[in-house]
Amino acid sequence: MNNKILIITHTQDNFSIEKVTEYIAKNDFEVIRFDVDLYPLKNKLATIFQEGKWMTILETPDAKYRLDDIAAVWYRRAYNLGTGLKEELDAKFFGAAMGEIRNTLFGFLESIDAYSLGKPSVYRRLDSKEEQLKIADKIGFKIPETCITNNPEEAKKFILEHKNVIGKMQTGFAIYEDGIENVVFTNVIKEENLEELDSLLYCPMQFQKKIEKKKELRITVVGQDIYAFEVDSQLFDDAKVDWRKDGINLIDKWVPTELPEDIEAKILELLDVYHVDYGAIDIIVSPEDEYYFIEINAAGEFFWLDNLLEENLISRSIADILCDKAPRRNNTILV
Repeated sequence: MNNKILIITHTQDNFSIEKVTEYIAKNDFEVIRFDVDLYPLKNKLATIFQEGKWMTILETPDAKYRLDDIAAVWYRRAYNLGTGLKEELDAKFFGAAMGEIRNTLFGFLESIDAYSLGKPSVYRRLDSKEEQLKIADKIGFKIPETCITNNPEEAKKFILEHKNVIGKMQTGFAIYEDGIENVVFTNVIKEENLEELDSLLYCPMQFQKKIEKKKELRITVVGQDIYAFEVDSQLFDDAKVDWRKDGINLIDKWVPTELPEDIEAKILELLDVYHVDYGAIDIIVSPEDEYYFIEINAAGEFFWLDNLLEENLISRSIADILCDKAPRRNNTILV
């Protein structure tokens, strides 16, 4: 029986891996864990074509695995690839080596001839916030008035027209100063900040009309299963504009919630369009009970919400779809 599930992650990932692994074991499947931060120094990967057959071998410090006959792969995280390599290599070779490492690993992941819950190419596509908003609008979601630009004049015009505007980066963005990570969150742009926008010339930003919040929703979708949670992000000053700024104080304030049928239908249609079986979706509900789509994250974190559910149902849904016990948006076969 073809019953091996490959999980792509890293050694510092959270307990969600163990919980999903536990459910996979209950389905009588075996997990092979590939920690990419141990690649290439401790994990060795080889793909070989001989006598008309392909074979891939993963060798870890503990074991050797065949990966060409796996049943499915969960591409969860590819953080800290090449850890320790910088200290091992001459600086002039480091950039080129990292390029080859990424290309080799991601090339392998793209080429797996089995069902894949997430792929590097899928993550790259969903990095486009502009495409997300255009698709959401086409599907019939409400979206905030939006301007994405590196033109300071267009940004100033948009801000003066809409008055109450927030600005945010389109990627997970941090500035490192004196070795300290400073994450760039969503912020309100005031008219007195307009002159500062001249620096847009060097780095584009996304601006949106600020939506007043009755509540914020985080919706985790696995296949056809929808897990919706709401939080009153206006409880704490730091969380009012961007709940992640004060996520610790809000962590136990999230509660499961029901979605209107039409919103559920649009969410499933969104995943159909992207042909993915996992997504973490952020929605704002206005005081008028209008649902505004903000974004979908192809690998958004779910475990703090899963812990609020009996039996870690999100983890179970992930295990079931990997083990082909739940309906999939099939993406299996190389043509």
